[in-house]
Amino acid sequence: MSRLLAAATLGLASSLVWAVGAQAASTPASVDAKRLRSAAQEPANWMTHGGTYQEQRFSRLDQIDQDNVDELGLAWSYRLDIDRGVEATPIVVDGVMYTTSAFSIVYAFDAASGKLLWKYDPKVAKTAARDGCCGPVNRGVAVWNGKVFVGAFDGRLIALDAETGDEVWRVNTLIDDERSQTITGAPRVVKGRVIIGNGGAEMGVRGYITAYDADTGEQAWRFFTVPGDPSKPAESKAMEMARKTWFGDQYWKQGGGGTVWDSMAYDPELDLLYIGVGNASLWNHQARSQGKGDNLFVASIVAIRPDTGDYVWHYQQTPGDQWDFTATQTITLADLEIDGKTRQVLMQAPKNGFYYVIDRTNGELISAEKYVPVNWAKRIDMKTGRPVVDMEKADWTKGPRLLMPGPLGGHNWMPMSFSPDTGLVYIPAQVAPALLEPDNEATWQGRGTLQLGTQPVALPEDPKARAEVVDMYRGKLLAWDPIAQSEVWSQDYPTIWNGGTLATAGGLVFQGTANGEVRAYAADDGELLWRAPANTGVMAGPVTYAVDGEQYVTFMVGWGGIFPTGFGGLAKNTQVEPRARVLTYKLGGQATLPDEPKRKLEIADDIPPLKADPETVAQGRDLFNTHCGACHGFSAYSGGVVPNLRNMDAQTHDDFLRIVAGGTLIGQGMPSFADRLSQSQIRAIHQYLIKRQHDLAKEMGAGGS
Repeated sequence: MSRLLAAATLGLASSLVWAVGAQAASTPASVDAKRLRSAAQEPANWMTHGGTYQEQRFSRLDQIDQDNVDELGLAWSYRLDIDRGVEATPIVVDGVMYTTSAFSIVYAFDAASGKLLWKYDPKVAKTAARDGCCGPVNRGVAVWNGKVFVGAFDGRLIALDAETGDEVWRVNTLIDDERSQTITGAPRVVKGRVIIGNGGAEMGVRGYITAYDADTGEQAWRFFTVPGDPSKPAESKAMEMARKTWFGDQYWKQGGGGTVWDSMAYDPELDLLYIGVGNASLWNHQARSQGKGDNLFVASIVAIRPDTGDYVWHYQQTPGDQWDFTATQTITLADLEIDGKTRQVLMQAPKNGFYYVIDRTNGELISAEKYVPVNWAKRIDMKTGRPVVDMEKADWTKGPRLLMPGPLGGHNWMPMSFSPDTGLVYIPAQVAPALLEPDNEATWQGRGTLQLGTQPVALPEDPKARAEVVDMYRGKLLAWDPIAQSEVWSQDYPTIWNGGTLATAGGLVFQGTANGEVRAYAADDGELLWRAPANTGVMAGPVTYAVDGEQYVTFMVGWGGIFPTGFGGLAKNTQVEPRARVLTYKLGGQATLPDEPKRKLEIADDIPPLKADPETVAQGRDLFNTHCGACHGFSAYSGGVVPNLRNMDAQTHDDFLRIVAGGTLIGQGMPSFADRLSQSQIRAIHQYLIKRQHDLAKEMGAGGS
C-alpha cells in the first residue's frame, strides 16, 4: 500500500470513528472486551493506558496536524490538590476524562470543558510517602463496564462507580505488611480481570502481579516474579525454575525485588499478557546471591496467560542484574516487516541502554542495539541473547565504577510511542551515568529504608565537582528506527527526566519537558512546530481525544518523583515549581495560565554554628542520604518539591529533634523517625545540615545558586 493510499484510508477511518465518539454512551465508562480489542477504531477515545492493548500511544486523529499545530491554545486547565509528582495517563471515554494525582486521588472531568464531575480521595496517609523510593506518584486508572479502578499508593486496589465516584469494592494487594510495598502503576483490565503489580524493590520486597475479578474484587490468580523462602514449597513451576538461578540464604530475606510496577501489554490474538519485571533487591549481586546466577525473573519480560497467570515464556535482558536495570519501561506491540517477513514483535527501550525487538509469540530475540551510550556491556550476543558484560567496567562489587547508564537508566518510566505511519519509535532517552560503590555485607535493614547494597547515595558537595557531574546529564527526544536499529533524528534537552511521548496521524509527536514546556515536533524529521509554557516540569505521557468533532490534547503536569526530589542538584537549567495541573489544548484555545512567580532561594539570617567534629558530620551525611535524601535531595540538594533543608529558619532548627523524632509535622507528611534513628543519630543529621546550610551561604555569597 502506498503512503498516499494509507493516509487516505486512515482519513476515512478517522471520519467514521469521529461520529462514533460524538455519541455519548448511556453508561459512563461503558468499556468492554470488544471495545478494548478495537480501541484503535475509536480514536475519539483513549480507553486504556497506552491507547490500545498494543500500548503504541499512537492516535489516528489528524485534525491537529503539522500545518496548523501552531494554532494550538489552552482550552482548559485544572489545578490538582497536591503539588507533588504527576505521572498519570488520562483515560477518556465518551467525553469523560478519568485521571489521578499524587497520593492516588482520582478525578473525573468533562473532557471538553474541564468541569469537575467528581473526585475520590482514598486518603492515603501522607506519611506513607516514606514507604516508596520515588514519591507518592500514580500513573492512572483503568475502566471497565461502568467502573474506574485505581491502585492506591498504600497497596489497596479500589473500584469506583464511574458515574458518581462512589467506592464499589476494595482489596488489599500487599503480601507483607512489614515491608515497604506500594502501588504507583496503572491497572489494566483484560477479559474482566483487573491486573496490578506492586513497587518497592529498592525497599526490599518480593515482586508479583495479581489479577482480580472486576465485578467483585475476588483474587483470580497471582504470579510471583522471584522465589521466596526456600524452606517452603514453590508457588508454581515458574518459581521452581527460578529457584535454580538464585544462590545462598539471603536473597529471600532481602526481598529479591522483581517488582512489576509499571508496564504491561496484551495481545488478544495470542492471548498473552506481557509484563515488565523490575530490578533485583538488593542491587548488589554479591550480597544478594553470592555473585552467582541469573536470578530469574528480574530485569525480564515475561509472557503469561491472563486467565490463569500461567507462565508461557520469558526473555531476561539483564541476567544477574546488579545495576537497577528494570525491564518495566513501555512494552509496545507491533507487526513489522523484517528480512522480508512480517514478524509479530514486542519492543522495549529498557534502562540498560539497549533497544530490544523480540518475537512476541515465543520470546526469541530478533535484534538489540545501543540507543544511548553504554559501558557496562559491549553488545548483545545474538546467539545466546545475553549481554556481553564488560566486567572490568561493570562489576562495582569489586570497587567503585562509573556506569553508563546509571540506575536512572537510558530511559526511565516515561512512556515512549510508536507511529505506524513513520515506522519510528519516539523515546524520552537520557544520558545519566552514576558512580556505584559496594557494601558487600549489606542485608535488609527494615521498613522504609533504601536497600541497595551500596555505599549511601551521595552527590558531590563541592560546587565545581557537582557542576562537572551536572554537565554529564543530558536529555534527548530520540526517533528510533526499530528495524534498522538506528537513530533517525533527535532533539537535545539540557537535562534528563523529560516527559513521555504521543504520536498522531497528524504527523506529530507531543512531549513535555523537564524545564517546563509542552511541545509538538514533526514526526518525520523532528522539526519543532509548537511550544507553550507549562509552569512546571512535565513527566507524564500526553493523550489526544475528540469530543463533538473537535480534537484535544491533554498533558498531566507536575514536578516530582525520584529525580526531582532525590537528584534535584543535578537538574541543569531546570528551576521549575511542583505545580500540579491538567492542561488541555485545542486549535484556537483562548484560556490562560495564571502568572505564578518562582520562589526565590534565600539565605537564612541566623544559621546556627557548626558544633560537631568531622566524624560526626560524616556520620550525619550518610544517615541523611540513607533515610532522608530520596525526598529532601541527596547531599541536601533539594529539587524544591519538599522543603529545602539547606534553608531552614531558626524555629525549624529549634524544633529539629521534635520534628524528626517526635513527629510534630506528621500532619504535613513528615513522619517520625524515632523507630529507626536514635537521638544521637538525629543530632548528627542536624549538624550535617547546618554544615550544608553554611555551604549554601558561601555559594550564594560567591554568586552561586
